[in-house]
Amino acid sequence: MTRLAELQNWYAAHCNGEWEHSYGVKIDSLDNPGWWVKIDLIGTELEQIEFTPQAEHRSDTDWLDCKVEDKIFKGAGDSLKLESILGVFLDWVKQHEIHSHETA
Repeated sequence: MTRLAELQNWYAAHCNGEWEHSYGVKIDSLDNPGWWVKIDLIGTELEQIEFTPQAEHRSDTDWLDCKVEDKIFKGAGDSLKLESILGVFLDWVKQHEIHSHETA
């Protein structure tokens, strides 16, 4: 499954007739150039889960920065990092799912 398909599945799983009216996923381009991804965590299983920020700054054209602030996953990266940003988020989702099943 592609990262985009995984993100679509995560989003669809949280659409309950209410959540999607106030929250969601935003993917935008940056003018430096690059990508900016914001994913709302309020009302999701990730809302209270700690996220360890991830940053890679190899050069002005090779960089990635992902963090959670104000219950929003915020990922930014250079023009070739959209899939990597989604991967950081989705790997965090999978890690939480594994721990949820272990404690259930």
